[in-house]
Amino acid sequence: MSDVQELDEFVKKYAALKSEIAKVIVGQDKVVETLLISIFSGGHSLLVGVPGLAKTLMVNTISQALGLDFKRVQFTPDLMPSDIIGSEILDENRKFKFLKGPVFTNMLLADEINRTPPKTQAALLEAMQEKAVTVGGKNYKLSKPYFVLATQNPIEQEGTYPLPEAQLDRFMFEVNLTYPSYQEEVDVVKATTQNHNAQIDSLFSAAEIIEIQQLIRKMPIADNVIEYAVTLVSKTRPNTESSSEFINTYVDWGAGPRASQNLVLAGKTHAASKGKYSPDIEDIQAVATSILRHRVVRNYKAEAENISIEAIIDQLL
Repeated sequence: MSDVQELDEFVKKYAALKSEIAKVIVGQDKVVETLLISIFSGGHSLLVGVPGLAKTLMVNTISQALGLDFKRVQFTPDLMPSDIIGSEILDENRKFKFLKGPVFTNMLLADEINRTPPKTQAALLEAMQEKAVTVGGKNYKLSKPYFVLATQNPIEQEGTYPLPEAQLDRFMFEVNLTYPSYQEEVDVVKATTQNHNAQIDSLFSAAEIIEIQQLIRKMPIADNVIEYAVTLVSKTRPNTESSSEFINTYVDWGAGPRASQNLVLAGKTHAASKGKYSPDIEDIQAVATSILRHRVVRNYKAEAENISIEAIIDQLL
């Protein structure tokens, strides 16, 4: 098939994929769409929301519909790096044998990543970045494709270890989950208090997802769209030529070059999911908030005046 035919086929399967996920997940359309863009772009996502909003169920359902291997780790204060990466043990023949940890999967749900100490967070984030782990001097490659979808509980801050900005930057998106609407909650309660179990069909395979990721990277993009993405990111950096008085007043730190790369890649995936053959500025704007939200650090003045990160980003779009 030509690239155009492959893209047309992807649009059909993408629509079917969303319908498949909707069998289990009620509402949260924007969240599901953002996670799928992250996956087809080859990026990782951080889900922020209060308990009980079906974050684990959502990730599990998406992995089933994509035909990917799925594992979940509940992060706790006593979790060690070896608990997620794996460790060497002495077998019955008195030889060292490597037991693989839960990072060796296609899709890993890192539940409540802010509840575990920095050394365990760093071990996971290294695996995310390098797509490999080193134990006992040996390098072990992770499965392809590989995605980490981490969750963070914004309520309980006591005894937690918030991710520093440099590690937050490894995540392509920060996705905020909100409470469902009244009707959505009624539908959730109806669906989950009966004996009916929805059957999720696998519509993709690991090899197909890798092919789609490569197809999206091949997608042509106009110079003015790339320039718009880079300009947008540079506007977030206070006290530079591009920054406005508003940014200088309310922002401590802006986004780095990784944000520009992610904007372009996610813009391509967003365009592909809508059946476009090349992304435009609207595609960049559609993904900008989730990409910049965790990369722009507002200052004390912004917090005191109750100016949210979203409001700051809206000023730039």
